[in-house]
Amino acid sequence: MIFSRLFFIYLFLPVCLLTYAAARGIKQKNTVLIIFSLIFYAWGEPVYILLMLLSAFVNYGAGLCIEKFRGQKGDTIATASAVVFDFLMLGVFKYSGFIAENINALFSCSLPVPDIKLPIGISFYTFQTVSYVIDCHWEKVASQKSFPKYLLYLSLFPQLVAGPIVRYSTIEKEIDDRTITVSDVSYGLNRLALGLAKKVIIANQLSLIVDNTLGNIATSTTLGAWYGAAAYGLQIYFDFSGYSDIAIGLGRVFGFHFDENFRHPFICKDITEFWQRWHISLSTFFRDYLLYVPIFGKRRKYGGLFLVWLCTGIWHGASWNFIIWGLYYGLFVFLEMQIGKKRMKKIPVVIRHIYSKIVIIVGFGIFYFEDLSQLGRFFRTIVGVNVPGLIGIQDKISLTNNMYLLILAVICTFPVIDGAKKLAERNFAAKSAISSAAAICSAILLVITSIMLVDATTNPFLYFRF
Repeated sequence: MIFSRLFFIYLFLPVCLLTYAAARGIKQKNTVLIIFSLIFYAWGEPVYILLMLLSAFVNYGAGLCIEKFRGQKGDTIATASAVVFDFLMLGVFKYSGFIAENINALFSCSLPVPDIKLPIGISFYTFQTVSYVIDCHWEKVASQKSFPKYLLYLSLFPQLVAGPIVRYSTIEKEIDDRTITVSDVSYGLNRLALGLAKKVIIANQLSLIVDNTLGNIATSTTLGAWYGAAAYGLQIYFDFSGYSDIAIGLGRVFGFHFDENFRHPFICKDITEFWQRWHISLSTFFRDYLLYVPIFGKRRKYGGLFLVWLCTGIWHGASWNFIIWGLYYGLFVFLEMQIGKKRMKKIPVVIRHIYSKIVIIVGFGIFYFEDLSQLGRFFRTIVGVNVPGLIGIQDKISLTNNMYLLILAVICTFPVIDGAKKLAERNFAAKSAISSAAAICSAILLVITSIMLVDATTNPFLYFRF
């Protein structure tokens, strides 16, 4: 099921909210959420719900074993077994075809290439199970004794299929005890409306620009390729951050406080800062669980860094362009580490902004092209090699026709709402006015979004496939 569908907005969600409100006590409310979460997941892939339940059972059992054999060999065995199981499941469903194709190409073999449909959300909930087991092993959290409560953590539908990656420690206490205020519901619904607007009003419209530019890279001009890559970056941002807004908003409506996943990444001044603001739940996962893993018996600063970025690329997809994309960003983070924070700050801010935006735009171009020949064409085009020209008539028409959309998208990358909140905190009268304005704007956005969704044929969130 997809958030940006009228069925979800006007049927599934209202029925869920009414049932949840009617439930008495935390046990009944948790049961309601589990049932609706399983229905939500099974709606598109009823078979793969068994895979998620298996994952939940294995990792729940591992947590109990870790608790029982704390400090003993059984603790380590349970942890290692669960982590191996999790990554093996992810590897089979996500990477087996890619591995077979490359073995065939490298060794001239004829291995059968599996054509396995990727279960929705497996990359996200696998990382949640891994973080839970490791945190149990590190004694950061206590093992959950109740399987239904653990299943609720893993299957909670607001964040189930495309994140953010919610750690057990974040909602551990709220599984057993949570309160919902009018302020929480208001905030959650406003955030839901904002996320839907990001997706439907901005991201879906930007996708048309991307299809007409990067989708026709063979005939693209130099500025057309830059324009398309920049539009794709904005599309990904509004699509994914929109989903995160909806997830965080829905979580708040049900009494859960998920961590932020995006903090206005395009206002960054360097690549290190960009990744402190972009897909925060993923970058912090690799930082906390992989960066300091011993390599050849020792913790190696730079070895760990490139291992993190290699895995970041691999996590996004079974294709060489994602591996290149991950190492590409790892290289720039490495270079910035060599320069040092103090010397980076001495570089004029304008230069730093230009540098970071060029790197980011090229990065999104790498991210887009899974076909390496097309990716090579993109690289040649952005530097002006064998292209029809600097800019074409179609590029000018597209820029003119989409000017207001592009201006809106750029403005919305800035912390405009955060600025309004800070103003409200200083002035009670302003707080009341801003709260009322937020409710009115949310209602308007929901109406506009609903109208636009009436004729929409397909609009899946992009990160579903990662």
